Amino acid sequence: MEIIKTDIEGVLIIEPKVFKDARGYFFESFSQREFDEKAGEILGETVRFVQDNESMSSYGVMRGLHFQRPPFTQAKLVRCVRGSVLDVAVDIRQGSPTYGKHVACELTEDNHRQFFISKGFAHGFAVLSDTAVFQYKCDEFYHPEADGGISILDDSLGIDWMIPTRNAILSEKDTKHPLLKDFVSPFQI
Repeated sequence: MEIIKTDIEGVLIIEPKVFKDARGYFFESFSQREFDEKAGEILGETVRFVQDNESMSSYGVMRGLHFQRPPFTQAKLVRCVRGSVLDVAVDIRQGSPTYGKHVACELTEDNHRQFFISKGFAHGFAVLSDTAVFQYKCDEFYHPEADGGISILDDSLGIDWMIPTRNAILSEKDTKHPLLKDFVSPFQI
């Protein structure tokens, strides 16, 4: 596995070593030992995942930008196993030099990339293919009472979602998140 640092501390791109031959391909999609060794060294902490989730969505679906409030904050390791998504992490750590900035990464069934998002970030994605199957590991169990979010359509974030957002398919919940300028972050550094 190769770890690629991004412009924002706490957000990493992970490229697994893929072995291809005439039969297809093989790769380790996750190894706690290798993740601890390589990502843990960069992050300065050990992350233990406790829950795996999967969603299936069609073209134009946008999910996010979600996070869980303390004390139930979550770090996530995400990947797209079918189709293609644009995945985004927005720094919502008050006092961070990169507060309000984002990192975007295209995750596809072909590039096998994974995206690690630390606690203190809002996370979302847009489906770029006809359908997409998206998987993610979380280091904290889901707590509905700790749900939080900022608007995925907030133009001030400067995110190019690679799809026409005027036709985006959003959940009712995701249409009600505040803009970043109206948001009071529960994360301080």
